Amino acid sequence: MKKVAFLTSGGDCQALNATMRGVAKTLYANGDYEIYGILDGYKGLIYGNIRKMESSDFAGILTTGGTILGSSRQPFKHMRKPDENGLDKVEAMKKNYKDWGLDCLVILGGNGTQKTANLLREEGLNVVGLPKTIDNDIWGTDMTFGFQSAVDIATDCIDKIHTTAYSHGRVFIVEVMGHKVGWLTLHAGIAGGADVILIPEIPYEIDRVVDAVQQREKKGKRFSILAVAEGAISKDDAALPKKEYKRKLKNNPYPSVSYEIGAQIAERTGQEIRITVPGHAQRGGSPCPYDRVLSTRLGAAAAGLIIQEDYGKMVAVQNNDITSVPLQEVAGQLKMVDPESSIVREIRAMGISFGD
Repeated sequence: MKKVAFLTSGGDCQALNATMRGVAKTLYANGDYEIYGILDGYKGLIYGNIRKMESSDFAGILTTGGTILGSSRQPFKHMRKPDENGLDKVEAMKKNYKDWGLDCLVILGGNGTQKTANLLREEGLNVVGLPKTIDNDIWGTDMTFGFQSAVDIATDCIDKIHTTAYSHGRVFIVEVMGHKVGWLTLHAGIAGGADVILIPEIPYEIDRVVDAVQQREKKGKRFSILAVAEGAISKDDAALPKKEYKRKLKNNPYPSVSYEIGAQIAERTGQEIRITVPGHAQRGGSPCPYDRVLSTRLGAAAAGLIIQEDYGKMVAVQNNDITSVPLQEVAGQLKMVDPESSIVREIRAMGISFGD
């Protein structure tokens, strides 16, 4: 009998449950396994919150969003720091893993989660990682589960904005999630027919953004739609030292970059600007069919690693094949949008502006 525990960490997304189901069903079909659920992410591993799961727990959750185990954010940079009571978090996680008699820990999460997973690997725990994030920014995998579902939601929001933007002849800004990378904004912006797409990897000039809006107006277009990543940054701000930029953000009178851009466009053009922020709705609801298929494949592959006792890996997608990559190669790296990539060149060729 081997004991395997699941842990979901960081922000939730639509296919966490579907992925755990893929792991569980494959393990149950191929050996004698007990599966446990660690509650509320690394917090549960630190403070000993775990429950045994039954096969029935994984029935009917393929289409269920969120995570049945709960989640929490435990920043990697604080993992080596004692908590408010002086508890050594890393030692506590190692002790609980040993006391529970676990043979493997399956960790579903994004970049910070995978960094901590690699830390636990370095500390001698058997770990298998699974790439979860709506941002699609985990190095080593072409796709993360949750991304396509979030693209669908953000695209649907842009689609719906089209009708009201046309009716009222206004400029609309749709702010899409993505602090550091722009994959979600890029894909939703393309799929939703946005006229301007602003992402963190391509700093914008507000005059170029205004020019794109005015050019549409000159061509008789009644409206313009901007898809703006929440981490979009101007060229001027991108040139600031990191500390100075953080200080500027702290003192910024606007709630987000979209409101700042909206105010600047209104000032220069006199047009009415409206901001729409779908926010956490992008993480919510049922996973789309693509994510259901992807998460099932990833889960089955993770179970395969466990069966083979091939630990210290993260399951990944490369060229539509499911493979695995060492956690030490994944940890600490972001998969950014390359401003010179073919997808960016193709969209530029269509006349869509990136504000640069």
